[in-house]
Amino acid sequence: MSIESVDVVMLTKNSERVLEKCLNSIYKNIPVNRLIIVDGYSTDSTLKIVKKFREKYGNVILLMDGGTRGSARMKGIREVKTEWFVFVDSDIVLCDEWFEKAKSLISNDVGAVWGIEIWEGIRNPIVLKLFLKITWKIFNLRGGTHDLLVRRETVKDIKIPGNLHVFEDAFIKEWIEKKGYRLVAAYDPYCIHYRPPEAWTIKGSIQIFIEHLRFGSLKKLSKLFVAYAFYTVYVLYRSLLK
Repeated sequence: MSIESVDVVMLTKNSERVLEKCLNSIYKNIPVNRLIIVDGYSTDSTLKIVKKFREKYGNVILLMDGGTRGSARMKGIREVKTEWFVFVDSDIVLCDEWFEKAKSLISNDVGAVWGIEIWEGIRNPIVLKLFLKITWKIFNLRGGTHDLLVRRETVKDIKIPGNLHVFEDAFIKEWIEKKGYRLVAAYDPYCIHYRPPEAWTIKGSIQIFIEHLRFGSLKKLSKLFVAYAFYTVYVLYRSLLK
């Protein structure tokens, strides 16, 4: 399929840690029509980094949103103009030739293509193999927006609940499927996920789980329990190695 360029939608909030590396990977590996940043009123150097890329490329749109991830994603989707667009999280780095690899997986019945996330620092091949299988399972249950190529037609009328702060990716996945399209999960392309330091502690893992309990679906969480338990064990394993 011939796609000349795509809009890219990114949510940011105090994202300075990986943002510049992330944006460099976007402009290197995606033909960017416009980069649409929806910022949650960052107080670090996030907006300075955004300004730097706007001055360099001239195609950066900055929107502000003080609500949930759901409301921020809605704001970004409304701004999209291209036939296909890409969600990219602000703490990931895309693999080389990400867009060309994702584009090759498009067919008439495909509504979105997702490149698997790999946590930065995984070196053990056995652990990596298990991680990839579990992460694949999680996407099939709840979706993901780390690096997601989306057919705009499938979400142009989506209405993500404004109070949805987690599992908005699941809402998007289910919406696309209800439109009669399928989502393709791929091992290649992929992205490297630079999780925040606090996520590598047991306390941080528990806080993430509590956030999912607070804002998410108990039905979905019950299906994801084993997968999230593996993540927690891996975090403990990493912390013991340090």
